[in-house]
Amino acid sequence: MKIIAIGRNYAAHAKELNNPVPEVPVIFMKPDTAVLKDNKPFYIPDFSSDIHYELEVILKISKEGKHIQEKFASNYFEEIGLGIDFTARDIQSIHKEKGLPWELAKAFDNSAVVSSFVPKGKFADLYDLSFELDINKEPRQRGNTKNILFPFEKIISFVSSYITLKKGDLIFTGTPEGVGQIHKGDHLEAWLCGEQLLNFNIK
Repeated sequence: MKIIAIGRNYAAHAKELNNPVPEVPVIFMKPDTAVLKDNKPFYIPDFSSDIHYELEVILKISKEGKHIQEKFASNYFEEIGLGIDFTARDIQSIHKEKGLPWELAKAFDNSAVVSSFVPKGKFADLYDLSFELDINKEPRQRGNTKNILFPFEKIISFVSSYITLKKGDLIFTGTPEGVGQIHKGDHLEAWLCGEQLLNFNIK
């Protein structure tokens, strides 16, 4: 199982970090050791003093495919969920300044929080999915997939033209604006279309 993540897929988030809005999907990857499931607590690593949360809708790939055409891409996922892409923003900033890859900032252990999954057929429109993150009962991120720059089918087609997708792979589809720092003692809760899928603590 691999984790493929899409950066800067909501224009407002790209702008809040002073990044250009991309013309093609921005791709990075996380190893399977990054997965944190079952609402287990996240422990802030000692190598960063600025870990940021990024709430995202996740696609769970249901069968193997490569060079997938956009018109068939919807056949390659049956379930969706929520995830948090934890990012060591201080490390990322240094690497961006030097033109280096983001892996140390993005791919560290437990940096990919993954919720349970919901059948996509439960939703009338995959491009009108609201998702929210509260920290300590205060609203932090409010997003909707209607604002996504690259739709799910485009992402699957684009990624599969370079990297074979396999059953069980996860695609983090990008975060809306409102990202920020987490602190020890924080309590995070997240909802997809009103259904709570994440509920865990920061330690």
